[in-house]
Amino acid sequence: MTLCPKDLFDVFSYLPAKAIYKFKCVNKSVSRLPAETYFARKQTENSMRMDDTCFFLQQDTSQWYNVQVQLYPLPEKESSGVSKDVLRLLSHSRVLSSTKGLILCRTIDMMTVKLFICNPATKSWLSIPTPEKVEEKPYNDLTMALLESSDDCDDYMVFYIEGPIDWSSNYLCKFYKPKEGVWKTKETAFFAGARNMKLNMPVHCNGAIHFISDCSPYLTKENCFFRPYIMSYNLENGTSTMLRVPKEARRGSHDLSCDMSIFSWGKNQSSICLVRLRKSVFTIWILKDYHSNRWLRILKVRTKVMGLREEDPKITGFTVMNSDFLILATMVRAYSYGLTQENYMKVQEICQHEYESKVCFTSYSDTLRPCGLGATGMPC
Repeated sequence: MTLCPKDLFDVFSYLPAKAIYKFKCVNKSVSRLPAETYFARKQTENSMRMDDTCFFLQQDTSQWYNVQVQLYPLPEKESSGVSKDVLRLLSHSRVLSSTKGLILCRTIDMMTVKLFICNPATKSWLSIPTPEKVEEKPYNDLTMALLESSDDCDDYMVFYIEGPIDWSSNYLCKFYKPKEGVWKTKETAFFAGARNMKLNMPVHCNGAIHFISDCSPYLTKENCFFRPYIMSYNLENGTSTMLRVPKEARRGSHDLSCDMSIFSWGKNQSSICLVRLRKSVFTIWILKDYHSNRWLRILKVRTKVMGLREEDPKITGFTVMNSDFLILATMVRAYSYGLTQENYMKVQEICQHEYESKVCFTSYSDTLRPCGLGATGMPC
């Protein structure tokens, strides 16, 4: 059966970018599709309703330190199709954040910082201006995130948290939209409370961006911020609100081995997942009711019985992807561990790596999503 152009358009708009580029080489009708603005938009809109399929793996070091950037597919997913020359180019930068086909990167340089949005699948990128404070202190790590501004695939923003104001717990917040082309400062600062916040892992949920605090025992019991907590910042009105972690998660949280992180959970990033690693035990909760602060524990497992190849695994990093998998790294390998349905508690080895220290993950999916007005081809 021969498909008409309309049928081809509809079918191919549901394929990942890699598959489209494969067909481009063998079919003239398909070869023109990636360059068509309307098709790229339709494919991006369809892709935004799908799960991420890959993740970038990097060593968790200072952002100006040169490390190799690696990209791996999730179990039972095809590779992204991102070429090796793109990965080599990205290894001269640091991947900071990702959203539905686009990644935010900074160059690796202690003297100057350049920022850019990149689509590795289409080999396109867009330079964005560097905030003044970043230019003044290029050696500092940056707290930046790519966020969706709306359901419109052309509408995204870069969210940036500047250092604390006069050594207080208030942080200036800025955002950049490629359509507008300038950094804008929010009127109200983000109040972080008395604890240090893990600003490198923001979670966008319910119109607010969320951060979790550290667990270290440097506050007295009389302090209302004695136990770890989550603090949110409403992107519309600038309100900062505390969310308490589960009571069970607070117990023993001051132990030196305790590490807690939060991740997106549910369709359309509708909830939050909390992961605690303490004394080689993973415990995971999901936020069942945002307004009543009600949590549900879905997993508690000792690392020794997870089925990892190491006898006594040392965990060097972890994340949650697609509300389906706990992705974790040991000193030499990365694994997926199922959290839902038929994959529950099923472990699969994803890859071997050579970092031998803490690593960080950035989820990714390949789409034809444009970076924005003024984007150019990458020099690779």
